[in-house]
Amino acid sequence: MLHFPMPAWFHRVFLVFCALLSLGGIATLLVVLSQTRAEYAQLLAVETEARRRFEDVKVKLAEQELVLERLRNDPDYVETMIRRRLGYAKPDEFVFRFAD
Repeated sequence: MLHFPMPAWFHRVFLVFCALLSLGGIATLLVVLSQTRAEYAQLLAVETEARRRFEDVKVKLAEQELVLERLRNDPDYVETMIRRRLGYAKPDEFVFRFAD
C-alpha cells in the first residue's frame, strides 16, 4: 500500500471541514426534532379533541338506547311521543298549535 505524505494545512482544512459537516448535521437534526415535537403536540391536541367528542357520542348513544328501550317496552311513553311529535289527540281532546 502506498502512502503519500499530506501537507499540514490539509489536515487542518480536513478537520475544519469535518467540524462544519458535523455542525450542519447537528443543526439539521435539531430542526427535524423541533418539527417533530410541534407535530406531536398537534397530534396530542387532535387526540384530546377526538376523545372529548367520543365521550359526547357515548353519552348521546346511552340516551338514545334508553329512549329505544322505553319505546319497545313502555306503551304510555310511545303514546306520549306520538301525541307530542305528530300532534295526535284522543277523540275527546283538542290540540292547539301556536305559531312560533
